[in-house]
Amino acid sequence: MGRAPIEFYFDFSSPYSYIASEWIGALAARHARTVRWHAILLGATFQAAELKSPVSHPIKREYSLLDFERSARFAGVPLTMPQPFPIATQNAARLFWWLNAQNESRAIAWARHALRAYFTRGVNLNDPSALAGLAQEFGLLQGEAEAVWNDPVWKARLKQENEQAIAAGVFGAPFFVIDGEPFWGNDRRAQMERWLEKGPF
Repeated sequence: MGRAPIEFYFDFSSPYSYIASEWIGALAARHARTVRWHAILLGATFQAAELKSPVSHPIKREYSLLDFERSARFAGVPLTMPQPFPIATQNAARLFWWLNAQNESRAIAWARHALRAYFTRGVNLNDPSALAGLAQEFGLLQGEAEAVWNDPVWKARLKQENEQAIAAGVFGAPFFVIDGEPFWGNDRRAQMERWLEKGPF
């Protein structure tokens, strides 16, 4: 029997989620694991945890912006901080869950495509026309993406996924769960590697 997948919770507007999305697959593969991706909305988890985005606090904002770029350089991941930032990403996340219901690999490919588009090219995922164009670039038919993100079925699915994430203890992104053990943040990579290699410590 294969070992359980690594659960990976991400938000399309999270720089740390973007950075983690570039290394989580390779880390999992080194330990014969797969990754189960979960698109969530940080706003929902922040509300549940009574938290705010670090960039919403003046005393944290400048440091956070510096650390986003430094963390990307450290990981060898290209990043150009987009404007506007942060943005609402519910439509990109609804598209993820619609694709996931058909083909998990294609949903992951969409997540990578959209994260890279926002954090390297500045494609505003909250702008309907920009997101629709990105969806067509990805291979969806004209009008298909808009129909999905306006469909009550996928609105409800994203709401359900947010609720399930919160119930599982997720309060930020990226957030990982390995065999029931939670790890929060892109900077937990070394701990995750050790856990996967040697088990609990």
